Amino acid sequence: MEKCSVPMRCRRSYILVLLIFVGTALVPQLVSATGPSDYLIGVGSYDITGPAADVNMMGYANPTQNAAGIHIRLRARVFIVAEPSTNMDGNRVVFVNLDACMASMAVTLRVLSRLKERYGNLYTEKNVAISGTHTHSGPGGFLQYVLYLVTSIGFVRQSFDALADGIELAIVQAHDNLRPGSIYFNKGEVLGANINRSPSAYLNNPPDERAKYKYDVDKDMSLLKFVDAEWGPIGSFSWFPVHGTSMNRTNQLISGDNKGAAARFMEDWFETNEKDSLQSENMESLKHSKNYGAVKRSLRRRSSILGNLREVAGMNIKEIAAQIRASGGHASTRLASIVSRVRSKFANPSGPPFVAAFCQSNVGDTSPNTQGAFCLDSGLRCDFNHSTCNGKNELCVGRGPAYPEDHFKSTRIIAEKQSDVAIDLFQAAKEQLHGKIAYKQTYVDMTNLSVKLSSGEEVTTCPAAVGFSFAAGTTDGPGAFDFTQGDDQGNMFWRLVGGALHKPGSKQIDCQYPKPVLIDTGEMVTPYDWAPSVLPIQILRIGQFIILSVPGEMTTMAGRRLRQAVKDTLVKKGNGQFNADTRVVIAGLAGDYSQYIATYEEYEIQRYEGASTLFGPHTLEGYIQEFKKLATALAQEIEVAPGPSPPNLLDKQLGFLPGIVADRTPLGVAFGDCAEDVPTNSSYRAGETVSVIFHTGCPRNDLLTEGTYALIELLDSTGTWQSMHDDDDWSVKFSWSRHLKYSTYSFAQVEWTVPETAPEGVYRIRHFGAYKHFLGSVKHFTGTSSAFVVTK
Repeated sequence: MEKCSVPMRCRRSYILVLLIFVGTALVPQLVSATGPSDYLIGVGSYDITGPAADVNMMGYANPTQNAAGIHIRLRARVFIVAEPSTNMDGNRVVFVNLDACMASMAVTLRVLSRLKERYGNLYTEKNVAISGTHTHSGPGGFLQYVLYLVTSIGFVRQSFDALADGIELAIVQAHDNLRPGSIYFNKGEVLGANINRSPSAYLNNPPDERAKYKYDVDKDMSLLKFVDAEWGPIGSFSWFPVHGTSMNRTNQLISGDNKGAAARFMEDWFETNEKDSLQSENMESLKHSKNYGAVKRSLRRRSSILGNLREVAGMNIKEIAAQIRASGGHASTRLASIVSRVRSKFANPSGPPFVAAFCQSNVGDTSPNTQGAFCLDSGLRCDFNHSTCNGKNELCVGRGPAYPEDHFKSTRIIAEKQSDVAIDLFQAAKEQLHGKIAYKQTYVDMTNLSVKLSSGEEVTTCPAAVGFSFAAGTTDGPGAFDFTQGDDQGNMFWRLVGGALHKPGSKQIDCQYPKPVLIDTGEMVTPYDWAPSVLPIQILRIGQFIILSVPGEMTTMAGRRLRQAVKDTLVKKGNGQFNADTRVVIAGLAGDYSQYIATYEEYEIQRYEGASTLFGPHTLEGYIQEFKKLATALAQEIEVAPGPSPPNLLDKQLGFLPGIVADRTPLGVAFGDCAEDVPTNSSYRAGETVSVIFHTGCPRNDLLTEGTYALIELLDSTGTWQSMHDDDDWSVKFSWSRHLKYSTYSFAQVEWTVPETAPEGVYRIRHFGAYKHFLGSVKHFTGTSSAFVVTK
């Protein structure tokens, strides 16, 4: 039944080009209302999913939480804004939003090195900002400091390479797409998507300061809308603070969490609705619809699929499905996986992609578990000050908005709250950015920084150290043993354990007070540095819009203080360039990672955020001081000293994750064969789940970057299988497991929960994979399930 007809695809592409040509005749009419183009703009997006097996996930520090499949693929999403210049070397800024737990200095240095090889000095540490979304469901092992590599069993080259390669190629894509365009700003509240997980610490901030704000977490979303002068809207980047912990610490499927899901939802919304509205002669008749994950993502797919489905609908689709059995595994190519994926560049029309990025901000004390924290044993609220249940930290866990249902549903709720607001802000954005493109950046040694307080007192920061409450974790992911949040005393047993690693001296103890030092990470250098010391800080300017790149997680109030200090400095020093309409956002977890940045008052309480503020009680004041220097330099257009060079520890990294020796299948079974097929004559409706299990190899054999391990296909009236959903769709789960812990036999389970938008018809599930011969080469394969029916 399967037809792989190149001429057929060519004819469809030809028809598509004609349709797009006709449709784009309307675009100038739409774009003319947006005003003149002020900048060159470009967007890009690239797969950074990484290894979907065996690698410990970064975020919860749970040694048993190893990747075992994919729920939503991870991406690097990029925008570049440049001043118009005939020789393409005008001032420009690059912002990269990563579906990763955080940025990494090792990754940043590698990306900058490659950009220098491509473009010379066009893109450097000065004008390139890389920020993580803080998902806790991505592969770890990509940072360069020992403390962050413990649970990943050291450095993981595949994780590192996936990030570095993906960032580079997303920037290249955005650079190649640079064209005249305009940028618009909008701002609005996102309600019901975040709460403060450490309210007792927040309440220690001065009452008069707290009285200025309605909430104990920031609710504002700031959004930039990118409009190409010819193609129309091409991108949306928004900043809003909420932890990437909707997926809990038991999850083993790679996921961008609530921000990654929000990005997927908005990009699909645009492809389904907004792009088509640009090509419609009767735009007023179209109704706004937010049917996320819709099957019909583009004009091409509607014209080629829906017309054919009308013919299929007149047949007995159950009889057709009954004749189509599982294909059995057979040889394939890596390219087949890439070409077949739903959003393949080979399938989509030319022109810039639409990129929607949901960026992280001052996320430190926020949580998406909006019902609050409850005791697992009693069901009662946890202790307010220490987040314990009868003294036990492990029993106090935050509940997502869908509780008692699973964390996938909670993730979707928080994602949709963000994407709903972003879509509304995007459609209503009218405040156009004008003015200069500029940037300032430096490196700061945070271990012994002299800081002058507003009182006139001079203090210093400290070498990095974590406190006892660091080991307690948070209500999003509690720690173990007998640690509790809010512990400013510690105990002798754990002091001895920490001292066995490195005993802090009296100077460090006094400097970090009232934090009791558990691990003196900043003074531990065996086998190499355990924690960062030299960190990047950066300001990007796009007209009246200012981005502050912060290498850590600022709490709500810490972020508010930094934003206000920078804005006041710009207005005061800027000779009229800046005013009350200047917009300042924080891009968190940017450039590198140094854990948390709490206020002085929050530090005193020593909850998790304070205990994880590495450089002592004056860490925030140090950052504010140094950012004010950058703001002054930006306003007065003067140079800043580069500061000390950050260490590049890539050559020192040690990794202990075992490689893949070989993959095997039982005698008489091929890779790609079904281990569990769909039931004979099976049919499904929206909301029901189809499941198929295949014999497979380890996903670490090939990451299938920009490809897919799982594909849902629909049969059209020509006998061609059309790609409908893949492992980058919310409705699909790709899970991988071994027969036994160290077995060479493994299985791929593909689950598809039929969405409301799925057309009636005959479907099948396809799996792509790769296996490794014993000490030999890697071979690619594919296999399909028997057909089944989807009915209304």
